[in-house]
Amino acid sequence: MKQLTILLAAAVTAFAATAQRGAQPEITFTPQQKLHYAEKIIESYYVDDVNSDKIVQDAIVAMLKTLDPHSSYSDPEETKELTTPLEGNFSGIGIQFNMLNDTLFVIQTTSGGPSEKVGILPGDRLLTAGDSILSGVKSPNSRILKILRGPKGSEVDLKVLRRGVKEPLNFSIIRDDIPIYSVDAAYMADPKTGYIRISRFAEETDAEFRKAVKELRAKGMKQLIIDLEDNGGGYLNAAHQLASHFLKKGDLVVYTDAPKMGKMVYDVEQPGDLQMEKVVILANQYSASASEILSGAIQDNDRGLIVGRRTFGKGLVQRPFPFPDGSMIRLTVSKYYTPSGRSIQKPYEAGDEEGYRKDMLHRYEAGEFSSEDSIHLPDSLRFETLRNHRPVYGGGGIMPDLFVPIDTTAYSDYYRDLVAKGIINRFSITYVDNNRKALKADYPDEADFISRFEVTEPMMQEIVKMGETDSVKFNQEQFDRSKAMMATIVKGIIGRDLFETSTYFKVVNPVLNPVFRAGLDLINNDEQYNRLLREGRKANKKQV
Repeated sequence: MKQLTILLAAAVTAFAATAQRGAQPEITFTPQQKLHYAEKIIESYYVDDVNSDKIVQDAIVAMLKTLDPHSSYSDPEETKELTTPLEGNFSGIGIQFNMLNDTLFVIQTTSGGPSEKVGILPGDRLLTAGDSILSGVKSPNSRILKILRGPKGSEVDLKVLRRGVKEPLNFSIIRDDIPIYSVDAAYMADPKTGYIRISRFAEETDAEFRKAVKELRAKGMKQLIIDLEDNGGGYLNAAHQLASHFLKKGDLVVYTDAPKMGKMVYDVEQPGDLQMEKVVILANQYSASASEILSGAIQDNDRGLIVGRRTFGKGLVQRPFPFPDGSMIRLTVSKYYTPSGRSIQKPYEAGDEEGYRKDMLHRYEAGEFSSEDSIHLPDSLRFETLRNHRPVYGGGGIMPDLFVPIDTTAYSDYYRDLVAKGIINRFSITYVDNNRKALKADYPDEADFISRFEVTEPMMQEIVKMGETDSVKFNQEQFDRSKAMMATIVKGIIGRDLFETSTYFKVVNPVLNPVFRAGLDLINNDEQYNRLLREGRKANKKQV
């Protein structure tokens, strides 16, 4: 490395000397050498001091931007934030928290985690951790996470304020591995239909899924809805594992192909344990990558049905290339293809990242979220499923077997502004904090809460007052339009904080999620389910 630096320095000196005399230097470089050469010129001759690390980092970012929308560079801190949610755990104190008026509220403690073991309770306010102040100052979540997380076995002293206790409480907590769950909810949607919501495809997703299936089967599950709405993807292997539960030995799940990397085939190695159950997958425009791999495998093998809206359309596979300093390049190395041979990747032009990001806006403006007829499907991208030979299309996400339009009837600018200011979440957290003991007494279990609890008019008026205090101007017409939706969301948040994450979805799904309702109706309608599985989407869609 030292020898290379000396040679580059000599080349720089020679170049500078000949340039000053007006002569053209006779030096030939490979593109790689030229890049090193340019960096050395800047470092040696630029008029001001330069940060060489930043120059190199910016150069890497600029190079990757010329390739495709998903190749990227992340610095050490960004790399840690990217990989932690997919690795399945981190070391910390084991709480779910929310910042409310510069106060850190504990929402839930991880079951069996360090905080629960020492007696931290939901509703506690964390004042300090060691020498760091947590409450009373404006702190982004990233700062709080850095303070509370740390090496396994390390100790942190917390000062905690608890409602009903005059003096702060002191706790010493030994950090431990904390799981990051990818199964957000698992419950029985009706006496025979299980529902599992997956938020990401991570290292532990398959283990979480198997545990959820086992529990649901014990409750009488005969058929299954998998909710992948808003799931941006994750590890390809996790999608492969989940798809294998539903397919036969030897069935193809996905394959990747690239001129430099060759072809990789992912098929089912053992007979799946969920081959008999009917399955419906819920997806929308934000379901991407590994979500599309699972959806495509189920659809192409005629194993189940997709309900919702056309998915995102990410069919590029990124391989991580880490650097010794903790930074990383995630480089697109191949494309993946569903069992029928279709590429899910939507069109893009190299370097046009802005146009690629605006694709979702263009879909919305074209009316795609409201009407299936607005989607144009070229014959050149038509494929067939492997068993029933139903038509399916590539080149831009997974088309659902049953389209469900987006429901915006209850949406209003007033509701949007309340959400943007955090009013609805803030009210719900405060309400639980002020009434936790009474709520637990009145609603001893989740089922009782779901059936009997109601958001009252005084509660809604308190939300209005909080909004006005925070510069959200009241609008009666828009309030009336969004009132029922807001009340349902508030009930869901309160239920989540009193019980578990699944409670939120049990409250909200039947009322506010038309994709869930359509999926539940479909899986219970044998005639429609079998007809769609046999014939596919009706051939009355516009084609070009």
